[in-house]
Amino acid sequence: MAGVRWVPDRNLHVTLRFLGDVDDVDGAQETSGDRLRAAPAAAAQLGPAVDRFGNRVLHVPVAGLDDLARAVREPDDPPFRGHVTLARSRGARLAPLTGAPVSARWPVGEVTLVASHLGTGPSAYQVVARFLLR
Repeated sequence: MAGVRWVPDRNLHVTLRFLGDVDDVDGAQETSGDRLRAAPAAAAQLGPAVDRFGNRVLHVPVAGLDDLARAVREPDDPPFRGHVTLARSRGARLAPLTGAPVSARWPVGEVTLVASHLGTGPSAYQVVARFLLR
């Protein structure tokens, strides 16, 4: 579909907390590790259907990660809305792409701290740290 940029498979993920520009990566890694040390493993539930955020983002909701998100988020962060972004649009109508049923469930045994490298094409992600969940 013209005007829709699909997210490559290797970039599909659920963001528990977006940190923005971070000057102290070691500090972010230590803080995340401290907060996740007591966090239990979780089960993510994809679905029930493809949806959109406005006219720019096509996504599938993900449930089951609220406790993990709470472990790493600050009280003044925007509310957590678990989702996997499938595509972004610059003017294309996304409504015809919504509604398809989707269902999947998987165990979440680790959380990664990831650096995003933005450019003219798809974002590139680099894992900075891995935190195993108990």
